[in-house]
Amino acid sequence: MFIYLQKISEMNSIEDIKKMEEAAYTLKAISNGTRLSVISLLSETEEMNVTQLVDHLQCEQSLLSHHLTDMRAKGILNCRRTGKNCFYSLKNKQIIQIIECIRTCNCTE
Repeated sequence: MFIYLQKISEMNSIEDIKKMEEAAYTLKAISNGTRLSVISLLSETEEMNVTQLVDHLQCEQSLLSHHLTDMRAKGILNCRRTGKNCFYSLKNKQIIQIIECIRTCNCTE
């Protein structure tokens, strides 16, 4: 899920347009504060279970489970089940670059 964006003036093929659509799909999949927080937390640790994520994010378990399920379905997260516990990790570490860009961007100006 590496996102490579070209300048619009350099786009000239169906493949270029497909890459832009894939980038938009990924950005839509993470365009939520809770989802960005999950990615940020998982970028700092190998994996976390739902209870650990709920404790760190201070949100409802049902809401978090919805986000985790959707991000897993969209290829953002991996899930490893051990007994009753589900451990989540980032499927592709390159998504961390997006988070780092957001962290360093001064979007308020």
